[in-house]
Amino acid sequence: MSEFLRRGDLVAQVWFSAEDNLIVGKLVGIPDSVTFHGKTVAELHEAFGEAVDDYLAFCKKVGKKAKSYTGSFNVRVQPELHLKASLLAENHHTSLNSIVMEAIKEKVNRELNNVAA
Repeated sequence: MSEFLRRGDLVAQVWFSAEDNLIVGKLVGIPDSVTFHGKTVAELHEAFGEAVDDYLAFCKKVGKKAKSYTGSFNVRVQPELHLKASLLAENHHTSLNSIVMEAIKEKVNRELNNVAA
């Protein structure tokens, strides 16, 4: 089982490593690899804060944005699904974007209720 931590726009996935006897975390949705760990939940939270602070300082130093999710991405689907989704949007007098966003929202809410978003 994995859980998530969030600070600002940065999100980390955390899990228990039985092999290392540690709680391990990794920032997700960023182009860089940032990991942290702790033996206790308190240590994990402290390491997470340090990892975020270090990453933000790194981004500032090299002049890049630390935001992990922009709210925009490309999705490729089969042409038949594209047609059906477009017809559904037309039928509901809404946009294809709204149909896709609602479908994603339903799936995420059903399967990832523990994501702090």
